[in-house]
Formats: sequence, C-alpha cells, structure tokens
Amino acid sequence: MSILSESPFDLDRPDAYARWREARLAAAPTRIEDLIVEVGDPRRLTPAEHAALLDRCRRANMAIYVGASGDDPDRELVRGLGTQFGLHRLDHNAGADEDAITSLKVQSDAAHRDYIPYSTRPIAWHTDGYYNTPEHWIHGLLLHCVQPAASGGANALLDHEIAYILVRDRDPAFIRALSHPQAMTIPENRVDGALVRPEQAGPVFSVAGDGHLHMRYTDRKRNVVWRDDPLTTAALACLREVLYGQTPWHLEGLLQAGWGLISNNVLHTRTGFEDGPKPRLLYRARYYDRLSGT
Repeated sequence: MSILSESPFDLDRPDAYARWREARLAAAPTRIEDLIVEVGDPRRLTPAEHAALLDRCRRANMAIYVGASGDDPDRELVRGLGTQFGLHRLDHNAGADEDAITSLKVQSDAAHRDYIPYSTRPIAWHTDGYYNTPEHWIHGLLLHCVQPAASGGANALLDHEIAYILVRDRDPAFIRALSHPQAMTIPENRVDGALVRPEQAGPVFSVAGDGHLHMRYTDRKRNVVWRDDPLTTAALACLREVLYGQTPWHLEGLLQAGWGLISNNVLHTRTGFEDGPKPRLLYRARYYDRLSGT
C-alpha cells in the first residue's frame, strides 16, 4: 500500500483524515507563548532544550527559541542550530550570501532593491521558496534575529497543516483544485533582459515523498498566475478568507535579539517596519530538508 493511500491527505480516505484532524487540532498551540523555549546557546542545545523545541515543532510545525546570544552576529549560530534538527541542505537562493544564509536587512544594491524582503515594506502571507522547482522546494526554514527594527517587523504565523484543515473542512474539492499541478504559476524573472528564473508552475498543496504535507503559496497580487477555472477561483477565495480571518491558531510575535523561529516552512507574514540607529537584521536559512523527528 502506498504512503498516499494511508494518508490523511488522500481525499478518498475521509476516515484517515478525521482521525488525523482530531489529533492535530487537539495538539495545536493557540498562544504564541506556547511556542517559546528558553535556551542557553543555540549552537549547542541541551537534551532538554532540544526535546522542548522538537515537541513544539511536532505540534505546530514551528517553535520560537529565546537565546542568550543577544546581537551577536555570528552566522554559524544559524548553521549550528539547523544541524541539530537534521537541516543540512541549504538553498543557495539569489538573495543569499556566499554561505547560503541570507541577511534580511534593507539593501539598495542592484541585486536586492527590487525585492520586498530587503525593504521596509510589509510582506503578505507566504511560504518560502514558492518559486522553486519541485526538486528544490523548501521544507525547513530558520529565522534568527540579530537586531530588531526600531518599530514594526512583527510576524504572523499559521501552521500550513491548520490552513489545510480549515480549507478542506469548507469543501474537499477546494483541496483538489489547490493540488492541481498548474494551480499556481510564478512567471519567469528577467533582469535587464537576462533570465534569472524560469516560469514555475505547481500545486499549492502536495504530499512529499515521506508522506508529509507541503505547501507553496504567495498572496502577492502581481507576478503570480492562478489556474483560470471556477473551482480554483473559489478555492483561492476560501484560502484567503482563512489566512485573513481570526482563528485560535493565528499567532503573532516580534523576534528580539537572540531569538529565532525554526519551522517546517509554515505560513508567515511580516509587518512594515522603521529602522533606528541600528538597522534591523535577521538571518534566514532555507533548507530542502524537513526538521528531523517531525
């Protein structure tokens, strides 16, 4: 029997879905405080710290660590933390630095100025790497705060498995539409006539080879093409209602210096912000791996 045939994500197995749904909602945190774990050195977690973070990631696909590193700009902190959760295969995306870890700060050079993550503007709901090819989909995401903004820069968070539940409960046909291989297309990206990234079509929801749910999504209004059929249109409207609604599972927080988010690439946003004398700086690491043990 295949993984999918036993899966709660098989639309022809409502019994499996009902069992998974009940357990998932019962375990899901409903307060941002429930995600937080205080740690000493994120580079070298104690067994108890690792277990506490892993527990939250199992229940919510994410955890927030409050570390003692403050504004230490050591980039190896990110790599060291990731490896403790089986995150090794970093995504060398165009905006990343040479070590494949991205410095999220205001940047006006030609390579960054046209992209919202390197500006002070807000970022709508998305998962990271939604424009990547299937071989390079992002399963793990780590954000580490070195310096918060003077004001703003908070993140809203929603477990993508909860979003799946809320859409499927409305109408399972919406999941079928959002699982179509042509559901969401990101057009090619050209800079000065040169092809930077080819067009990439794919599903919103899919099941990875290990049986886990994967989601690729952006709520950007430009440079995204949705499959032009009534069911996809209705499914997208439902998903947006979920994202911009108020549920017990919508969480919001502001990372402080030495804090970070480790996740299975959950849905997230960022509010606009203003820099002070010390500019906002977060490190971002995207992985082709999922958090080990989740």
